Amino acid sequence: MTEDQLVQYAVEEGFAAAAVVDTAKIPFDDSFRVYCQENLCGKYGVNYSCPPGCGSPEEMRRRITARKRALVLQTIWEISDYTDNKAIKEAKASHNAAALRLAKRLRGENCPGFVVGASGCALCNPCALVKGEPCRFPEQQYSCMSAYCIFVRELTEQCGIEYDCGPGLLAFFGMYVCD
Repeated sequence: MTEDQLVQYAVEEGFAAAAVVDTAKIPFDDSFRVYCQENLCGKYGVNYSCPPGCGSPEEMRRRITARKRALVLQTIWEISDYTDNKAIKEAKASHNAAALRLAKRLRGENCPGFVVGASGCALCNPCALVKGEPCRFPEQQYSCMSAYCIFVRELTEQCGIEYDCGPGLLAFFGMYVCD
């Protein structure tokens, strides 16, 4: 599948911006793992897609760089209050739902890969990890950009995608990693 086709599919699924990058050029910074450890999302240690269970920063980096390219995805949301956790959670859920729809479509077009989300996996609530059960959807689960220790601002600058979209707007980012 060409880069233009990947970007076109992303736009058709509702993403505000998309760009393809070689995975070898994705900037990683292991110091971002601390954001997961702060557990502001409440998923640290209780979700298969989140640390510590998802893997070390090095393991996560290897998972991405084992593939050739990544389709970087952005959604933009109007928000009147940056402390409105309910609105932010709904926007992230919509972003990730679009990424999963895109992944299903791309896999159907013989472009296998995996999603990197705007937050940790929310396919099951609670995650099967809480009950000591195996993941119910191992092929669909996704980890967030922080779990992968991706330096998102630097990545978006490389791709020509705005990181800060301006007052009253909130951007979320993710990726579809493929060959």
